[in-house]
Amino acid sequence: MLTGRSRSIIEKLKRNVWFELILTLVVSVALLIYALALTSGMLKWSFISILVICLAYTFYYIKKLMLLNRFNPANENVHANLVALIDSLTGYLKFYRRSYSILYPLYFGLVLLLGAIERGTTQFLEHLSKPKTIAYLLSMAAMVFFLCTSFTNWYLKKLYGNHLDKLKGLLKDLEQ
Repeated sequence: MLTGRSRSIIEKLKRNVWFELILTLVVSVALLIYALALTSGMLKWSFISILVICLAYTFYYIKKLMLLNRFNPANENVHANLVALIDSLTGYLKFYRRSYSILYPLYFGLVLLLGAIERGTTQFLEHLSKPKTIAYLLSMAAMVFFLCTSFTNWYLKKLYGNHLDKLKGLLKDLEQ
């Protein structure tokens, strides 16, 4: 019974990873088409940088699919497989949260840097020295970080966290 339930959860996790992988590839193609249509400048390089990040995550999704495909409760120790899978998925979710927590501020800084390059350093620093501009940038950065972090936490809980909780419940049942 545990084998069947764990297989069902694994299939749902695989479906979610496939969803993310396909969505990332579709977004990457759309970004590439849009970026190629833009004239050279800050906006074009911003979209290209998002495209590079999407491609990097594509490799990570493939790695997760390979991990989920290795889980076979019929052939090996179900307990050991569940422990390894729970540890791996927990690490995956931590990596996911950390990477986005780092990427949001880095991307914000990259957009500022591209804006400085496009406007010219002198004009950019002159505009940046105004208290109103600093207050606006800080409030926008805080708002974007808060909204994106909240969305990422909700998204991860919806796609993976609920299934991870079920796997932990199965492990607890198995240990009793």
